[in-house]
Amino acid sequence: MNNPRDLALKRLIRLLQDAHAGELAAFHAYDGHFKSVRDPKERQEIKKIRDEEWEHRECLARFLGEIGAAPRPAREFKMKCVGLTIGFLCRIGGWLIPMYGAGKLESGNIVEYEIAARLAFTAGRHEWISPLLHMAEVEWDHEIYFRQKFLSHPLGRYLPMWPLPPPRTEIRAKGPQALS
Repeated sequence: MNNPRDLALKRLIRLLQDAHAGELAAFHAYDGHFKSVRDPKERQEIKKIRDEEWEHRECLARFLGEIGAAPRPAREFKMKCVGLTIGFLCRIGGWLIPMYGAGKLESGNIVEYEIAARLAFTAGRHEWISPLLHMAEVEWDHEIYFRQKFLSHPLGRYLPMWPLPPPRTEIRAKGPQALS
């Protein structure tokens, strides 16, 4: 397993396992988050984001199955606990911090799926590139949503922000082969 293709596949499996568990955490966190907000439109928007995270999880599970890999149970358990804890804290901790935390995490997820697309390219799993880039685009949409919500709070403009991601169009424009 020393050739670039095999090494990329090994790294890709690990990343897919981490992302699969991370999407479980996100699902549970957003489940608590959407139940904690009062505005019906905002509730529906966060519920939609929660459901998109579950769709990502299902896609990742399919990819893992296609290569004979499986989620790591200990990681799944840990991330489920993290998500449930965040979801619970959203119900008692106010509105601003969950919006900040969600946006910052989504920002990292964009990069995670771009890296996964690069690894899929190198590993010869070209059929996964478009779905992985689509997930990066959806995470970009989530990041912008939470950024705007956070900045709409009176305190939002006074608190430090995470870096703004590059434009959404760059996710596909640069393509995985340009990033490897």
